[in-house]
Amino acid sequence: MDFGIVLITLGVSFLLAIIMGPLFIPLLRRLKFGQQIRTDGPQGHLKKAGTPTMGGIIIMLALALAVLRFGEKNMQTVILLIASLGYGFIGFLDDYIKILFKRSLGLTAKQKLAGQLLVSIVVCVLLVQSGHATELRLPYFDVSFSLGWLYFPFVVLLMLGTSNAVNFTDGLDGLLAGTSAIAFGAYAVIALNNTQPNVAIFSAAMVGAVLGFLVFNAHPAKVFMGDTGSLGIGGGLAAVAILTKAELVLALIGGVFLVEILSVIIQVVSFKTRGKRVFKMSPIHHHFELTGWSEWRVVISFWAAGLVLAGIGLYINEVL
Repeated sequence: MDFGIVLITLGVSFLLAIIMGPLFIPLLRRLKFGQQIRTDGPQGHLKKAGTPTMGGIIIMLALALAVLRFGEKNMQTVILLIASLGYGFIGFLDDYIKILFKRSLGLTAKQKLAGQLLVSIVVCVLLVQSGHATELRLPYFDVSFSLGWLYFPFVVLLMLGTSNAVNFTDGLDGLLAGTSAIAFGAYAVIALNNTQPNVAIFSAAMVGAVLGFLVFNAHPAKVFMGDTGSLGIGGGLAAVAILTKAELVLALIGGVFLVEILSVIIQVVSFKTRGKRVFKMSPIHHHFELTGWSEWRVVISFWAAGLVLAGIGLYINEVL
């Protein structure tokens, strides 16, 4: 495939996000779509209260416009857009309820889970219709085994886990935008290696969209992506892992997200069973903040870790 189209897609998506930022941010501010900050979080974050949120709209719009312009109109593109925009819409509802009722929690856990399950099931139906293989490949060892119908519950769990892990990562200025750009960049390389132009174009469009958003989201952030962005990014990331048949490599390429959600699980289990916290605060990026690291130092360190893990993932997947 033409590598130039992938780069053009990335560039156009980036420019779209750059153009939309100055249009949407003042609008979000006028509508008083400000972030509600957890009172039990790091005290330094309280000054961020009122910063416009729902900026994920910028990411989702830039992504969709670039993909629809440069991607082929086929089932893979449909699956990718439904996964990302579907999860993004759930995040949008969550953000809107938070803003409407001026609270830090939007949809209930059951409501959010029901929405995520619905989108995941739609993706599974489309995978069946497209004849998607139900095998899992063990990277590096080049061993594959078929899960049969059990592959689809696996897909649902993968989408739920990935979207929530990515959601937990969105807690510091620029943290998720940078780590997700790295992860999608790695999957763009895998898709190119697999000769999957639609997945490569989608991944490149996401890289451009989140990097364009990062211009406004880097510390000190002028806008937050909210669940609109984080859930949309998570749904899209799971979808590219599924379509490239590099599902298991996601544990490495998305290693930062995995550590973030594991830190939450460990903290909750430890507190409920032993009455003790393992971390000063979870997700783990807040733990490093509370040990004295500056917000920017945490973000840069996590970006670096994401880059190293993505490189290892590409090596194990025999791309590098």
